[in-house]
Amino acid sequence: MTRIRPTLPGLDALDSIRVWSGPATTDTDVVGFATTPDGDLPAELGLDHDALARAGYESKPSTTLRVPRTGGPDLVAVGVGAPTELTLDLLRDAAAALVRAAGRGTNLGLRVDPTTLDAAGLDRADALCVLAEGALLATYSYTGLVREPRTSTVESVTFDLGRTDDADAEVLADVKIAVRATVVARDLTNTPPGHLTATGIADIAVELGTRFGFDVEIADRAQLVELGCGGLLGVNQGSAQEPRMVTLRYRPDGTPSGRLGLVGKGIMYDSGGISLKPSDPMHLLMKMDMGGAAAVLGAFTGLRDAGVRAEVVGRLMCTDNMPSGTAYKLGDVLTARDGTTIEVRNTDAEGRLVMCDGFALAVEDEVDAIVDVATLTGAALISLGTEVAALLGNDDRVVALAEDAARTTGEKAWRLPLERAYRPQLDSQVADISNLGGPFAGTITAALFLDHFTAGTPWAHLDIAGTMQVEKDTAWRSRGATGYGARLLLDLAKRFTAPRA
Repeated sequence: MTRIRPTLPGLDALDSIRVWSGPATTDTDVVGFATTPDGDLPAELGLDHDALARAGYESKPSTTLRVPRTGGPDLVAVGVGAPTELTLDLLRDAAAALVRAAGRGTNLGLRVDPTTLDAAGLDRADALCVLAEGALLATYSYTGLVREPRTSTVESVTFDLGRTDDADAEVLADVKIAVRATVVARDLTNTPPGHLTATGIADIAVELGTRFGFDVEIADRAQLVELGCGGLLGVNQGSAQEPRMVTLRYRPDGTPSGRLGLVGKGIMYDSGGISLKPSDPMHLLMKMDMGGAAAVLGAFTGLRDAGVRAEVVGRLMCTDNMPSGTAYKLGDVLTARDGTTIEVRNTDAEGRLVMCDGFALAVEDEVDAIVDVATLTGAALISLGTEVAALLGNDDRVVALAEDAARTTGEKAWRLPLERAYRPQLDSQVADISNLGGPFAGTITAALFLDHFTAGTPWAHLDIAGTMQVEKDTAWRSRGATGYGARLLLDLAKRFTAPRA
Protein backbone atom coordinates (compact mmCIF):
# COMPACT_ATOMS: atom_id res chain seq x y z
CA MET A 1 0.00 0.00 0.00
CA THR A 2 1.39 3.38 -1.03
CA ARG A 3 1.99 5.69 1.92
CA ILE A 4 0.52 9.14 1.23
CA ARG A 5 2.08 12.01 3.12
CA PRO A 6 -0.64 14.41 4.32
CA THR A 7 -0.13 18.14 3.87
CA LEU A 8 -1.34 21.26 5.66
CA PRO A 9 -1.96 23.76 2.85
CA GLY A 10 -4.00 26.16 4.97
CA LEU A 11 -1.19 26.49 7.49
CA ASP A 12 1.26 27.42 4.75
CA ALA A 13 -1.17 29.99 3.33
CA LEU A 14 -1.79 31.58 6.73
CA ASP A 15 1.93 31.99 7.36
CA SER A 16 2.18 34.23 4.29
CA ILE A 17 -0.58 36.70 5.28
CA ARG A 18 0.50 39.95 6.95
CA VAL A 19 -1.80 41.76 9.39
CA TRP A 20 -1.31 45.15 11.01
CA SER A 21 -3.23 48.14 12.30
CA GLY A 22 -3.18 51.62 10.81
CA PRO A 23 -4.37 53.40 7.66
CA ALA A 24 -4.59 51.31 4.50
CA THR A 25 -1.51 51.58 2.29
CA THR A 26 -1.49 52.91 -1.27
CA ASP A 27 -1.24 49.43 -2.76
CA THR A 28 -4.46 48.25 -1.10
CA ASP A 29 -6.80 46.59 -3.61
CA VAL A 30 -10.03 46.74 -1.57
CA VAL A 31 -10.97 48.99 1.36
CA GLY A 32 -13.96 48.18 3.53
CA PHE A 33 -15.89 50.59 5.74
CA ALA A 34 -18.01 49.44 8.66
CA THR A 35 -21.39 51.21 8.37
CA THR A 36 -24.38 51.61 10.66
CA PRO A 37 -27.98 52.41 9.59
CA ASP A 38 -27.94 55.98 10.91
CA GLY A 39 -24.27 56.84 11.35
CA ASP A 40 -22.14 59.13 9.22
CA LEU A 41 -20.83 57.49 6.08
CA PRO A 42 -17.19 57.91 5.02
CA ALA A 43 -16.74 60.52 2.35
CA GLU A 44 -14.67 58.06 0.30
CA LEU A 45 -17.77 56.01 -0.46
CA GLY A 46 -19.33 58.93 -2.32
CA LEU A 47 -22.79 57.66 -1.37
CA ASP A 48 -25.39 58.66 1.18
CA HIS A 49 -27.86 56.41 3.00
CA ASP A 50 -30.56 56.99 0.38
CA ALA A 51 -28.22 55.89 -2.41
CA LEU A 52 -27.24 52.79 -0.44
CA ALA A 53 -30.90 51.98 0.19
CA ARG A 54 -31.67 52.23 -3.54
CA ALA A 55 -28.93 49.64 -4.07
CA GLY A 56 -30.66 47.37 -1.53
CA TYR A 57 -28.09 47.96 1.20
CA GLU A 58 -29.26 48.85 4.72
CA SER A 59 -26.14 48.31 6.89
CA LYS A 60 -27.57 45.14 8.37
CA PRO A 61 -24.96 42.93 10.07
CA SER A 62 -22.58 41.21 7.62
CA THR A 63 -24.24 42.64 4.50
CA THR A 64 -21.89 44.13 1.93
CA LEU A 65 -22.02 46.43 -1.09
CA ARG A 66 -18.99 46.67 -3.36
CA VAL A 67 -18.30 49.92 -5.24
CA PRO A 68 -15.85 49.33 -8.11
CA ARG A 69 -13.48 52.17 -9.00
CA THR A 70 -10.82 52.95 -11.57
CA GLY A 71 -7.60 54.52 -10.47
CA GLY A 72 -7.95 53.41 -6.86
CA PRO A 73 -8.97 50.54 -4.62
CA ASP A 74 -12.50 49.21 -4.81
CA LEU A 75 -14.63 50.18 -1.83
CA VAL A 76 -16.91 47.88 0.18
CA ALA A 77 -19.58 48.98 2.63
CA VAL A 78 -19.83 46.38 5.40
CA GLY A 79 -22.87 46.49 7.66
CA VAL A 80 -22.51 46.10 11.42
CA GLY A 81 -26.04 47.08 12.44
CA ALA A 82 -26.98 49.63 15.08
CA PRO A 83 -24.15 50.55 17.50
CA THR A 84 -26.38 49.77 20.48
CA GLU A 85 -26.66 46.19 19.22
CA LEU A 86 -23.07 45.76 18.04
CA THR A 87 -21.13 42.89 19.63
CA LEU A 88 -17.68 41.43 19.21
CA ASP A 89 -19.22 38.44 17.46
CA LEU A 90 -20.84 40.75 14.88
CA LEU A 91 -17.52 42.52 14.32
CA ARG A 92 -15.83 39.17 13.71
CA ASP A 93 -18.54 38.32 11.17
CA ALA A 94 -18.21 41.72 9.49
CA ALA A 95 -14.48 41.28 8.89
CA ALA A 96 -15.18 37.88 7.38
CA ALA A 97 -17.87 39.39 5.15
CA LEU A 98 -15.33 41.89 3.78
CA VAL A 99 -12.91 39.10 2.86
CA ARG A 100 -15.65 37.22 1.04
CA ALA A 101 -16.84 40.35 -0.77
CA ALA A 102 -13.30 41.29 -1.75
CA GLY A 103 -13.07 38.38 -4.18
CA ARG A 104 -9.75 38.66 -5.95
CA GLY A 105 -8.41 41.45 -3.76
CA THR A 106 -5.01 40.51 -2.39
CA ASN A 107 -4.36 43.49 -0.11
CA LEU A 108 -7.34 44.48 2.01
CA GLY A 109 -8.11 47.28 4.41
CA LEU A 110 -10.97 47.67 6.89
CA ARG A 111 -11.88 50.93 8.60
CA VAL A 112 -14.09 51.05 11.70
CA ASP A 113 -15.03 54.44 13.11
CA PRO A 114 -13.89 54.51 16.75
CA THR A 115 -17.08 56.35 17.68
CA THR A 116 -19.00 53.24 16.62
CA LEU A 117 -16.99 51.16 19.07
CA ASP A 118 -17.47 53.75 21.79
CA ALA A 119 -21.23 53.81 21.23
CA ALA A 120 -21.31 50.04 21.52
CA GLY A 121 -19.14 50.06 24.65
CA LEU A 122 -16.52 47.82 23.03
CA ASP A 123 -12.87 47.80 24.01
CA ARG A 124 -10.60 48.74 21.14
CA ALA A 125 -8.11 45.90 21.67
CA ASP A 126 -10.94 43.37 21.81
CA ALA A 127 -12.37 44.82 18.60
CA LEU A 128 -9.01 44.58 16.83
CA CYS A 129 -8.69 40.99 17.99
CA VAL A 130 -12.03 39.79 16.63
CA LEU A 131 -11.70 41.76 13.39
CA ALA A 132 -8.38 40.06 12.71
CA GLU A 133 -9.82 36.67 13.65
CA GLY A 134 -12.76 37.06 11.30
CA ALA A 135 -10.65 38.21 8.38
CA LEU A 136 -7.97 35.54 8.74
CA LEU A 137 -10.39 32.70 9.33
CA ALA A 138 -12.41 33.69 6.26
CA THR A 139 -9.36 33.51 3.99
CA TYR A 140 -9.23 29.74 4.53
CA SER A 141 -10.07 27.18 1.89
CA TYR A 142 -8.92 23.58 1.62
CA THR A 143 -6.73 23.22 -1.46
CA GLY A 144 -4.63 20.20 -0.57
CA LEU A 145 -5.71 18.04 -3.51
CA VAL A 146 -6.56 20.64 -6.17
CA ARG A 147 -3.91 21.14 -8.85
CA GLU A 148 -5.13 24.62 -9.80
CA PRO A 149 -7.08 26.10 -6.87
CA ARG A 150 -9.73 28.64 -7.92
CA THR A 151 -9.24 30.81 -4.86
CA SER A 152 -7.87 34.31 -4.42
CA THR A 153 -4.82 34.82 -2.31
CA VAL A 154 -4.97 37.41 0.47
CA GLU A 155 -1.52 38.86 1.08
CA SER A 156 -2.28 41.45 3.74
CA VAL A 157 -5.09 42.88 5.86
CA THR A 158 -4.89 46.30 7.49
CA PHE A 159 -7.26 47.41 10.27
CA ASP A 160 -7.86 51.13 10.76
CA LEU A 161 -9.57 51.87 14.06
CA GLY A 162 -8.75 55.58 14.11
CA ARG A 163 -5.44 55.28 15.90
CA THR A 164 -2.71 52.79 16.67
CA ASP A 165 -1.56 51.50 20.04
CA ASP A 166 1.78 50.06 21.09
CA ALA A 167 0.02 46.81 22.01
CA ASP A 168 -1.52 46.31 18.54
CA ALA A 169 1.33 44.18 17.22
CA GLU A 170 1.07 41.84 20.20
CA VAL A 171 -2.71 41.57 19.81
CA LEU A 172 -2.38 40.66 16.15
CA ALA A 173 0.42 38.17 16.85
CA ASP A 174 -1.80 36.44 19.43
CA VAL A 175 -4.64 36.32 16.90
CA LYS A 176 -2.43 34.61 14.35
CA ILE A 177 -1.46 31.99 16.93
CA ALA A 178 -5.11 31.23 17.67
CA VAL A 179 -6.16 31.22 14.02
CA ARG A 180 -3.25 28.90 13.26
CA ALA A 181 -4.73 26.38 15.70
CA THR A 182 -8.05 26.45 13.84
CA VAL A 183 -6.41 26.25 10.42
CA VAL A 184 -4.41 23.16 11.43
CA ALA A 185 -7.63 21.55 12.68
CA ARG A 186 -9.44 22.46 9.46
CA ASP A 187 -6.67 21.11 7.25
CA LEU A 188 -6.63 17.80 9.09
CA THR A 189 -10.40 17.40 9.24
CA ASN A 190 -10.89 18.27 5.57
CA THR A 191 -8.31 15.73 4.41
CA PRO A 192 -9.90 12.61 2.86
CA PRO A 193 -9.54 9.41 4.89
CA GLY A 194 -7.42 7.73 2.23
CA HIS A 195 -4.91 10.55 2.64
CA LEU A 196 -5.00 10.79 6.43
CA THR A 197 -4.94 7.57 8.41
CA ALA A 198 -4.22 7.12 12.10
CA THR A 199 -0.54 6.65 11.29
CA GLY A 200 -0.63 9.79 9.14
CA ILE A 201 -1.99 12.04 11.88
CA ALA A 202 0.64 10.61 14.21
CA ASP A 203 3.37 11.57 11.73
CA ILE A 204 1.97 15.09 11.43
CA ALA A 205 1.83 15.41 15.22
CA VAL A 206 5.57 14.65 15.38
CA GLU A 207 6.33 17.34 12.80
CA LEU A 208 4.13 19.92 14.53
CA GLY A 209 5.58 19.06 17.93
CA THR A 210 9.10 19.78 16.69
CA ARG A 211 7.97 23.05 15.16
CA PHE A 212 5.75 24.33 17.96
CA GLY A 213 7.38 23.08 21.13
CA PHE A 214 5.61 20.02 22.48
CA ASP A 215 6.60 16.39 22.89
CA VAL A 216 4.89 13.54 21.06
CA GLU A 217 4.67 9.87 22.03
CA ILE A 218 3.07 7.34 19.69
CA ALA A 219 1.59 4.00 20.76
CA ASP A 220 1.09 1.47 17.98
CA ARG A 221 -1.13 -1.61 18.11
CA ALA A 222 1.36 -3.74 20.02
CA GLN A 223 1.89 -1.02 22.61
CA LEU A 224 -1.85 -0.50 22.93
CA VAL A 225 -2.20 -4.20 23.69
CA GLU A 226 0.40 -3.86 26.43
CA LEU A 227 -1.45 -0.85 27.81
CA GLY A 228 -4.74 -2.73 27.80
CA CYS A 229 -6.57 -0.13 25.70
CA GLY A 230 -9.38 -2.49 24.79
CA GLY A 231 -11.79 0.23 23.69
CA LEU A 232 -9.52 1.60 20.98
CA LEU A 233 -8.36 -1.88 19.95
CA GLY A 234 -11.92 -3.18 19.77
CA VAL A 235 -13.04 -0.46 17.38
CA ASN A 236 -9.93 -1.02 15.26
CA GLN A 237 -10.55 -4.76 14.81
CA GLY A 238 -12.31 -4.38 11.47
CA SER A 239 -9.71 -2.11 9.92
CA ALA A 240 -6.78 -2.80 7.64
CA GLN A 241 -5.11 0.29 9.12
CA GLU A 242 -3.26 0.24 12.44
CA PRO A 243 -4.59 2.34 15.32
CA ARG A 244 -2.56 5.00 17.02
CA MET A 245 -2.75 6.69 20.38
CA VAL A 246 -0.85 9.96 20.07
CA THR A 247 0.14 11.53 23.39
CA LEU A 248 1.06 15.21 23.32
CA ARG A 249 2.89 16.83 26.24
CA TYR A 250 3.47 20.53 26.70
CA ARG A 251 5.53 21.74 29.64
CA PRO A 252 5.89 25.48 30.31
CA ASP A 253 9.03 27.04 31.71
CA GLY A 254 8.91 27.38 35.47
CA THR A 255 6.31 25.98 37.82
CA PRO A 256 3.08 25.01 35.99
CA SER A 257 -0.19 26.61 37.08
CA GLY A 258 -1.81 23.18 36.94
CA ARG A 259 -2.06 20.05 34.82
CA LEU A 260 -4.77 19.90 32.17
CA GLY A 261 -5.72 16.75 30.28
CA LEU A 262 -7.23 16.97 26.78
CA VAL A 263 -8.76 14.01 24.95
CA GLY A 264 -9.79 14.08 21.29
CA LYS A 265 -11.89 11.55 19.39
CA GLY A 266 -9.93 10.51 16.31
CA ILE A 267 -12.13 8.24 14.21
CA MET A 268 -10.39 8.79 10.88
CA TYR A 269 -13.39 7.40 9.00
CA ASP A 270 -16.58 6.10 10.55
CA SER A 271 -18.53 3.63 8.45
CA GLY A 272 -20.50 2.61 11.52
CA GLY A 273 -18.83 -0.79 11.52
CA ILE A 274 -21.23 -3.75 11.58
CA SER A 275 -23.95 -1.20 12.48
CA LEU A 276 -23.36 0.27 9.03
CA LYS A 277 -24.44 3.84 8.38
CA PRO A 278 -26.79 4.53 5.47
CA SER A 279 -25.11 5.80 2.31
CA ASP A 280 -26.33 9.39 2.50
CA PRO A 281 -24.63 12.81 2.62
CA MET A 282 -23.89 12.37 6.34
CA HIS A 283 -21.83 9.26 5.53
CA LEU A 284 -19.72 11.40 3.21
CA LEU A 285 -18.89 13.64 6.17
CA MET A 286 -17.54 10.80 8.28
CA LYS A 287 -13.98 11.67 7.26
CA MET A 288 -14.58 14.47 9.78
CA ASP A 289 -15.23 12.11 12.69
CA MET A 290 -11.69 12.88 13.84
CA GLY A 291 -12.51 16.57 14.31
CA GLY A 292 -12.01 16.33 18.08
CA ALA A 293 -8.49 14.97 17.72
CA ALA A 294 -7.77 17.63 15.11
CA ALA A 295 -8.95 20.36 17.50
CA VAL A 296 -6.69 19.08 20.28
CA LEU A 297 -3.68 18.89 17.97
CA GLY A 298 -4.45 22.34 16.58
CA ALA A 299 -4.64 23.80 20.08
CA PHE A 300 -1.25 22.32 20.95
CA THR A 301 0.38 24.31 18.15
CA GLY A 302 -0.43 27.47 20.09
CA LEU A 303 0.38 26.57 23.69
CA ARG A 304 4.03 27.64 23.71
CA ASP A 305 3.61 30.78 21.64
CA ALA A 306 0.54 31.87 23.60
CA GLY A 307 2.52 31.56 26.85
CA VAL A 308 0.25 28.98 28.46
CA ARG A 309 1.36 28.47 32.05
CA ALA A 310 -0.34 25.11 32.66
CA GLU A 311 1.14 21.74 31.82
CA VAL A 312 -1.07 20.15 29.17
CA VAL A 313 -1.28 16.46 28.27
CA GLY A 314 -3.33 15.60 25.19
CA ARG A 315 -4.37 12.26 23.78
CA LEU A 316 -5.57 11.64 20.25
CA MET A 317 -7.40 8.31 20.11
CA CYS A 318 -7.13 7.37 16.45
CA THR A 319 -8.49 4.57 14.27
CA ASP A 320 -11.11 4.12 11.60
CA ASN A 321 -14.28 2.10 12.22
CA MET A 322 -14.84 -0.41 9.44
CA PRO A 323 -16.93 -3.54 8.79
CA SER A 324 -15.07 -6.74 7.95
CA GLY A 325 -14.77 -10.36 8.98
CA THR A 326 -12.65 -9.32 11.93
CA ALA A 327 -14.76 -6.35 13.06
CA TYR A 328 -16.12 -6.15 16.58
CA LYS A 329 -19.74 -7.17 16.85
CA LEU A 330 -22.92 -6.35 18.72
CA GLY A 331 -22.82 -8.32 21.94
CA ASP A 332 -19.04 -8.30 22.22
CA VAL A 333 -17.55 -7.25 25.56
CA LEU A 334 -14.46 -5.06 25.54
CA THR A 335 -12.17 -4.34 28.48
CA ALA A 336 -10.99 -0.75 28.85
CA ARG A 337 -7.66 0.42 30.22
CA ASP A 338 -9.08 0.87 33.72
CA GLY A 339 -10.54 -2.67 33.75
CA THR A 340 -14.13 -1.66 33.03
CA THR A 341 -15.94 -4.22 30.88
CA ILE A 342 -18.16 -2.75 28.16
CA GLU A 343 -20.99 -4.50 26.33
CA VAL A 344 -21.21 -3.39 22.69
CA ARG A 345 -24.82 -2.67 21.80
CA ASN A 346 -24.04 -0.68 18.68
CA THR A 347 -20.74 -0.51 16.79
CA ASP A 348 -21.64 2.98 15.59
CA ALA A 349 -21.34 4.24 19.17
CA GLU A 350 -17.60 3.83 18.81
CA GLY A 351 -16.25 7.26 19.72
CA ARG A 352 -16.90 6.80 23.41
CA LEU A 353 -15.13 3.43 23.25
CA VAL A 354 -11.86 4.84 21.94
CA MET A 355 -12.02 7.82 24.29
CA CYS A 356 -12.57 5.86 27.49
CA ASP A 357 -9.00 4.55 27.33
CA GLY A 358 -7.73 8.11 26.97
CA PHE A 359 -9.76 9.14 30.00
CA ALA A 360 -8.34 6.31 32.08
CA LEU A 361 -4.79 7.31 31.18
CA ALA A 362 -5.53 10.97 31.96
CA VAL A 363 -6.70 9.91 35.41
CA GLU A 364 -3.44 7.97 35.84
CA ASP A 365 -1.57 11.16 34.89
CA GLU A 366 -3.25 12.78 37.90
CA VAL A 367 -4.43 15.74 35.85
CA ASP A 368 -6.35 18.47 37.64
CA ALA A 369 -9.09 18.40 35.01
CA ILE A 370 -10.07 16.66 31.77
CA VAL A 371 -11.62 18.40 28.78
CA ASP A 372 -12.61 16.31 25.79
CA VAL A 373 -13.79 17.22 22.30
CA ALA A 374 -15.66 14.75 20.15
CA THR A 375 -18.04 14.48 17.22
CA LEU A 376 -19.97 12.15 19.46
CA THR A 377 -23.72 12.09 18.84
CA GLY A 378 -26.20 12.92 16.12
CA ALA A 379 -28.47 13.95 18.95
CA ALA A 380 -26.28 17.02 19.52
CA LEU A 381 -26.84 18.07 15.91
CA ILE A 382 -30.58 17.48 16.13
CA SER A 383 -30.99 19.38 19.39
CA LEU A 384 -28.61 22.33 18.88
CA GLY A 385 -28.02 22.50 15.12
CA THR A 386 -24.82 23.51 13.40
CA GLU A 387 -24.04 26.73 15.31
CA VAL A 388 -23.87 25.49 18.90
CA ALA A 389 -21.96 22.61 20.48
CA ALA A 390 -23.30 20.65 23.43
CA LEU A 391 -21.40 21.16 26.68
CA LEU A 392 -21.68 18.84 29.66
CA GLY A 393 -19.54 18.04 32.66
CA ASN A 394 -19.27 16.98 36.27
CA ASP A 395 -17.61 20.15 37.61
CA ASP A 396 -19.08 23.66 37.48
CA ARG A 397 -15.67 25.35 37.51
CA VAL A 398 -14.30 23.47 34.53
CA VAL A 399 -17.55 23.80 32.61
CA ALA A 400 -17.53 27.55 33.33
CA LEU A 401 -14.00 27.78 31.89
CA ALA A 402 -15.28 26.15 28.71
CA GLU A 403 -18.26 28.52 28.61
CA ASP A 404 -15.96 31.55 29.00
CA ALA A 405 -13.69 30.28 26.24
CA ALA A 406 -16.70 29.67 23.98
CA ARG A 407 -17.87 33.26 24.45
CA THR A 408 -14.42 34.71 23.83
CA THR A 409 -13.76 32.74 20.65
CA GLY A 410 -17.27 32.82 19.20
CA GLU A 411 -17.31 29.02 19.18
CA LYS A 412 -20.74 28.74 20.74
CA ALA A 413 -21.61 26.10 23.33
CA TRP A 414 -24.71 25.43 25.41
CA ARG A 415 -24.63 23.50 28.66
CA LEU A 416 -26.89 20.47 28.92
CA PRO A 417 -27.58 18.71 32.24
CA LEU A 418 -25.58 15.62 33.11
CA GLU A 419 -28.82 14.04 34.27
CA ARG A 420 -27.87 10.98 36.27
CA ALA A 421 -31.43 9.68 36.24
CA TYR A 422 -30.59 8.44 32.73
CA ARG A 423 -27.55 6.46 33.89
CA PRO A 424 -29.45 3.14 34.27
CA GLN A 425 -29.97 3.15 30.49
CA LEU A 426 -26.29 2.17 30.24
CA ASP A 427 -26.61 -0.82 32.56
CA SER A 428 -25.64 -4.22 31.17
CA GLN A 429 -26.50 -7.73 32.29
CA VAL A 430 -23.18 -9.13 31.08
CA ALA A 431 -20.69 -6.30 31.68
CA ASP A 432 -20.02 -3.28 33.88
CA ILE A 433 -21.58 -0.87 31.39
CA SER A 434 -22.93 -0.80 27.84
CA ASN A 435 -21.97 1.65 25.13
CA LEU A 436 -25.49 2.76 24.24
CA GLY A 437 -28.48 4.10 26.15
CA GLY A 438 -32.08 4.35 25.09
CA PRO A 439 -33.70 6.19 22.15
CA PHE A 440 -33.83 9.56 23.91
CA ALA A 441 -31.30 12.00 25.44
CA GLY A 442 -28.49 10.45 23.41
CA THR A 443 -26.08 13.32 23.99
CA ILE A 444 -26.55 13.05 27.74
CA THR A 445 -26.23 9.26 27.95
CA ALA A 446 -23.06 9.40 25.83
CA ALA A 447 -21.63 11.93 28.27
CA LEU A 448 -22.68 9.74 31.20
CA PHE A 449 -20.71 6.89 29.65
CA LEU A 450 -17.59 9.09 29.53
CA ASP A 451 -18.23 10.32 33.06
CA HIS A 452 -17.80 6.74 34.29
CA PHE A 453 -14.13 6.90 33.25
CA THR A 454 -13.31 10.23 34.89
CA ALA A 455 -13.05 8.54 38.32
CA GLY A 456 -14.30 11.81 39.79
CA THR A 457 -11.71 14.01 38.07
CA PRO A 458 -13.21 17.43 37.20
CA TRP A 459 -14.29 17.23 33.58
CA ALA A 460 -16.00 19.07 30.72
CA HIS A 461 -17.19 17.51 27.48
CA LEU A 462 -17.81 19.22 24.13
CA ASP A 463 -19.96 17.30 21.66
CA ILE A 464 -19.18 18.97 18.32
CA ALA A 465 -21.13 16.68 15.98
CA GLY A 466 -23.20 19.64 14.82
CA THR A 467 -20.50 22.29 14.66
CA MET A 468 -17.77 20.29 12.92
CA GLN A 469 -18.66 21.51 9.40
CA VAL A 470 -20.70 23.89 7.30
CA GLU A 471 -22.03 23.25 3.80
CA LYS A 472 -21.23 26.75 2.52
CA ASP A 473 -19.15 29.75 3.55
CA THR A 474 -20.85 31.22 6.62
CA ALA A 475 -19.27 34.31 8.16
CA TRP A 476 -15.78 33.23 9.32
CA ARG A 477 -16.55 29.54 8.85
CA SER A 478 -15.34 28.41 5.45
CA ARG A 479 -17.07 25.61 3.62
CA GLY A 480 -16.12 22.20 4.99
CA ALA A 481 -14.51 21.62 8.36
CA THR A 482 -14.83 24.52 10.80
CA GLY A 483 -11.97 23.54 13.10
CA TYR A 484 -14.36 24.05 16.00
CA GLY A 485 -12.73 23.63 19.39
CA ALA A 486 -9.12 24.47 18.56
CA ARG A 487 -9.29 28.15 19.56
CA LEU A 488 -11.66 27.30 22.42
CA LEU A 489 -9.23 24.78 23.91
CA LEU A 490 -6.30 27.17 23.49
CA ASP A 491 -8.20 29.94 25.26
CA LEU A 492 -9.25 27.56 28.03
CA ALA A 493 -5.65 26.39 28.51
CA LYS A 494 -4.52 30.02 28.86
CA ARG A 495 -7.04 30.49 31.68
CA PHE A 496 -6.47 27.14 33.40
CA THR A 497 -5.11 26.81 36.92
CA ALA A 498 -5.31 23.93 39.37
CA PRO A 499 -8.14 24.31 41.89
CA ARG A 500 -7.02 25.44 45.30
CA ALA A 501 -6.91 22.74 47.97
